[in-house]
Amino acid sequence: MSTPSLHVTLISETFPPEINGVANTLGRLSDGLRSRGHRVELVRPRQLAEQPSASDENLLLCRGWPLPGYPGLQWGQVSMHKLIRRWRRQRPDVLYIATEGPLGLSALRAARRLGIAVVSGFHTNFQQYSSEYGLGLLARLLTHYLRWFHRRTHTTLVPSLSQRLELERRGFDNLSLMARGVDSQLFNPARRNQALREQWGLGDDDIALLHVGRLAAEKNLGLLQPCLEALQQQYPQRRIKLIVVGDGPQRSMLEQHLPGAVFCGAQRGETLAEHYASGDVFLFPSLTETFGNVVLEALASGLGVVAYDEAAAAQHIRHGHSGALAMPGDEAAFIDAAAWLLEEPETLRRVRLNARQHASRQGWPAIVEQFEAHLQAACRQGQGQGNVARPSPAALAIKPESSTPHG
Repeated sequence: MSTPSLHVTLISETFPPEINGVANTLGRLSDGLRSRGHRVELVRPRQLAEQPSASDENLLLCRGWPLPGYPGLQWGQVSMHKLIRRWRRQRPDVLYIATEGPLGLSALRAARRLGIAVVSGFHTNFQQYSSEYGLGLLARLLTHYLRWFHRRTHTTLVPSLSQRLELERRGFDNLSLMARGVDSQLFNPARRNQALREQWGLGDDDIALLHVGRLAAEKNLGLLQPCLEALQQQYPQRRIKLIVVGDGPQRSMLEQHLPGAVFCGAQRGETLAEHYASGDVFLFPSLTETFGNVVLEALASGLGVVAYDEAAAAQHIRHGHSGALAMPGDEAAFIDAAAWLLEEPETLRRVRLNARQHASRQGWPAIVEQFEAHLQAACRQGQGQGNVARPSPAALAIKPESSTPHG
């Protein structure tokens, strides 16, 4: 039985071609909804250096201001009244608000004024990032604001079980799990590039320790140096080199502390996939992820992933089978987990095969179907009401990612 077509409006401060997990997820969801016959409207800030283009009735660009500490990303701003006028002319069936800044707040207020159903997403741990930058008071204020914001939507979609538990501990309610997927055709061990490894100064039997992501304080990148040094000391007969893909405010500091590492800058598309597949072990020391899309990309690329037991890693890695996990914050255990992967060549080979096998089942189509179901439920139960109704738990019962064939 076919489902009715929806007019869905996505509101976000970031969107492809910007490089981050939120933009990647929204691009996949947007494309997926369109392929299923839905109309998708996008409200976002004009991106840096973006040239004006022909008018698109499904795109509303607004003003943006740089986001402190995040070059290339912006806060968006549009007046509530402009959105009300636009949506009175062409009323969406449902909004999906991905970011909770001024743009998201204006959209939420306009939707409540018009009685349009709203689903929100919790994509970024801004309150934890504030703590990382020593802004404890700001972190508390952000938590209060985010809780207030999300309580005014039909449901809040969170990407991982650990994130849901953390938000529930902070007093958030009405949370629904919606996982993430990975393009296992793009991220594939077959893209391993020997010429690229030679550029890195590595031969067939050498070990490339790979890290992919934003180079910023909240990513706990200080652990990369002691981990690399411990592995080099424990396995002096092997050539082990750290390969860092990504950019951010900590890049220059990391380059100083890791003079033997190769810094590749930000990569995308097939080039990024080649970088993944040309590595051997993926180090992911972050403790602030809502999910961590790079973990799934590394698994799909057939890498031995070392991570803390939370977010995407907790849902997708079985310790000793498809990767190696450490208790969150235990740096010695993280280093030990990486060392275990390198003890025996057969261990790393087996883990990498299992990682690829698991990730190849975590496709985006099933995630888009989950997303569609949440939007439709919001329309059924909240459309036309000033205060959006909440769904029954049974209506959106979704099993954890680890027990389903999607990401």
